[in-house]
Amino acid sequence: MTLVLEKQPAIPSIVTAGLSTVGLRVPAHPIALALIHAAGVPLAAPSANRFTQLSPTTADHVRRGLGSDVDLILDGGPCQVGIESTVISLAGPQPVLLRPGGIARADIEAIVGPIGVTSEVAGSHPAPGMHPRHYSPRTQLLLVQNGELPNHGVGIYLQRNHLPVRSDVAIVHMPSTPAEYAVALYGILHQADADGGDWIAVDLPPKTPEWEAIHDRLRRASSS
Repeated sequence: MTLVLEKQPAIPSIVTAGLSTVGLRVPAHPIALALIHAAGVPLAAPSANRFTQLSPTTADHVRRGLGSDVDLILDGGPCQVGIESTVISLAGPQPVLLRPGGIARADIEAIVGPIGVTSEVAGSHPAPGMHPRHYSPRTQLLLVQNGELPNHGVGIYLQRNHLPVRSDVAIVHMPSTPAEYAVALYGILHQADADGGDWIAVDLPPKTPEWEAIHDRLRRASSS
């Protein structure tokens, strides 16, 4: 989880895009915790992907995405959650969900009560991942229902429930639960992107609260 709070004067504006708030989180991974401990100071850490592009979930994804633009990659193994953190703003009178993520809204509300939801904003975003287009592969990503696919080109179908209407497409069977789907999603999109097809079609999961974060990622990844 990432908490967005009113920042103190000691925090330079260069790490907050000039905003009056700052996003804070503490990682669970022992290597990340060891790095923070060794540094002895808070670390400003943007995501290890280029703007709007697919998030990495392995060190190899980072290596392929950033290449020689970074001097060092700490490899702590594959991400255990897959999708990014849930972002909650505590800078106003009530908690507000800025980005759904690895912790479901219902689990948070069970502890703190109802939380608000923000709308899209122009300019500098108060939280990461709020740009309309984000987490996107280079290959066109299509969100489809009932197995409907384009009748042209070569593509990959990420199937959850519905069989594809075409028999000449590669199929990747997606996990059935939100947690397993979240762990697998970016790795599968990275591989599908590397295959160089004309499109990637996603069999949309259910439109239920536990799938909120997955729908958010798919919607932004497919935005033009």
